[in-house]
Amino acid sequence: MTLPTLTTSRLTLRQLVEADREAVVKVFSDPEMSRFFAADFSDPASASAMVDRRLTYRGPAGQGHWAIERDGEVIGVAHLRPSSELPGGVPELGYYVASAHAGQGLATEAAQAVLDHGLGVLGLPAIWALVHENNAASRKVAARLGFLDVGSGIHYGDLHRVLVTLPTAHGRPHHIELWVPDLAEAERSWGWLLGELGWREFQRWPAGVSWRLGGTYLVVEASPALSATNHERTRPGLNHLALHVATRTEVDALTTRAPDHGWRPLFADRYPHAGGPAHYAAYLENESGFEVELVASEGSPPEK
Repeated sequence: MTLPTLTTSRLTLRQLVEADREAVVKVFSDPEMSRFFAADFSDPASASAMVDRRLTYRGPAGQGHWAIERDGEVIGVAHLRPSSELPGGVPELGYYVASAHAGQGLATEAAQAVLDHGLGVLGLPAIWALVHENNAASRKVAARLGFLDVGSGIHYGDLHRVLVTLPTAHGRPHHIELWVPDLAEAERSWGWLLGELGWREFQRWPAGVSWRLGGTYLVVEASPALSATNHERTRPGLNHLALHVATRTEVDALTTRAPDHGWRPLFADRYPHAGGPAHYAAYLENESGFEVELVASEGSPPEK
């Protein structure tokens, strides 16, 4: 498994490797680093075993363990991985910076880089953190990062605050607008498909209708300003929309029923891997020539 290198104004976060063992053991040699752990990582054997666990981690692509470097020196570690403490294996963030570098905002900087990667690049719906009840400094870091305190529980052998952060709306699609030649046909095809995916009608007016999911809505409109009578997806402009579908089974079911609602399959001879062996998706086209790609969110194997 290969993790991306993350950079900030002062730090480099790169994948933890065997060559980092001695440096990480040194970081945790300070007893203060183990103050809120059940284990005493100032013991070199315990710290080395902790490094072993991090090095042998295997999980979802893009998640894992980073070494935190400043000016070429390893000053801590960070991780983003499925939680072993919270139900459902939700993604959990952890960040540890050597005591000698405390009070400089470096833990916040490192954790923000991992959060941006998880929420922005990986598209995770939420990221969780567990912070010891008495770890005031780490709780302040979490608050600066926008984590919300949603309760407490016994985790890692002691009382921890349970924290969560969600993606912001900044930079995300507000709405998508499709100009269509035939509003009734668009309602038949798009209305059915979006409804099956959980979108709900949002607005309606004589020339158009929209459907909304979360903070994003999609508009189809038969505008009087249309300059052509048909959509051609191979011309400059919109080629297709790609939408998440929770499971492969649901992709199959939608593909089977789509022809009854104005969609025809594209690349049927290569279904469901027309986009590649690790990409499970259906490609459909409606009567007006608009293409949609339905991508299964489950089933992509973890990166080796």
